[in-house]
Amino acid sequence: MAINLAEALCSITTKASAQNWRDAIRLSGAGLVAGGATTDAYTDQMIAAVEEHGPYIVIAPGIALAHGRPSEAVLTGGLSWVSLKDPVEFGHPKNDPVSLVIGLAAIDHTTHMDVLKALAGILSQKGKLEQLVAAESGDELRALLTDAASAA
Repeated sequence: MAINLAEALCSITTKASAQNWRDAIRLSGAGLVAGGATTDAYTDQMIAAVEEHGPYIVIAPGIALAHGRPSEAVLTGGLSWVSLKDPVEFGHPKNDPVSLVIGLAAIDHTTHMDVLKALAGILSQKGKLEQLVAAESGDELRALLTDAASAA
């Protein structure tokens, strides 16, 4: 089943300020909490995952997919979107710095793969990442995602 990223977004923050990768993940976690997808404990789980496993969540140049394992801290599936005013380093050897942090709350393991497939389809379109990061409102971002999904 294909994931509609525009519909899955429960929170959008554009041009946010973060001092480091932990702040960037906290912003994405706060979006998931505000959108009703997770509890605050899930944000701590996302940070702990990077502390334990390194910057594996930096999935492409400039993009981090912040997530933790499905747990009781996940209330429902959802995505948060945080574009950063100034990119931050996550410590990834090839894909730093990060200017876009997408928070993923998944109630099962297959949702994670479905989101990755949907992102890959959209981000494989030339110039799409730059457009998405430059979006200045939630409406603009949703429109870009919807257009990109139909073109994928």
